[in-house]
Parts: sequence; structure tokens; C-alpha cells
Amino acid sequence: MSRLNPDSFIRVLAGSMVLLSLGLAQLHSPWWLLLTGFVGLNLIQSALTGFCPPTLIGRRLGWFRDEAVGCRLSEPRQEEQR
Repeated sequence: MSRLNPDSFIRVLAGSMVLLSLGLAQLHSPWWLLLTGFVGLNLIQSALTGFCPPTLIGRRLGWFRDEAVGCRLSEPRQEEQR
């Protein structure tokens, strides 16, 4: 089994949670929009601090490399290495 790309995993997870929240808000209760707000705040927090709980869970499940920490799991791009 190939390892997941952490950046793609986070994007898919966040997008799925937003779509799920919007659907539940439309079908059940507008209170589900709080989940959308939480996902947005978590994305901002992880961008500013580098700490991302879903990547910690993914590491424990063996989906990501063990030596990687936080949301900075992927190798830096060439332009970032300069």
C-alpha cells in the first residue's frame, strides 16, 4: 500500500467535512454550519502554527512518515529550499 500525501489528505478531509456540513445544514439544522466554521478555523490555525491534528492521527495509523511533524509532512518544494 502506498503512503498518502499528507497535503492531499488534509485537503480532501477538509473539503469533505465542509460539504457534509453544508448538506446537513440544508437537510437538518443550520447549526451544522458551525462544523464548517470549525474546519475553516482549524485550517487557518494549522497554516499559522504548523500543528495539524489529522496528520498526527494519520501518523499513528501509519499513513505518513514517522519522522514528519505537524502539517509540514511533505518535502519542501524546490523554490522553498533556496
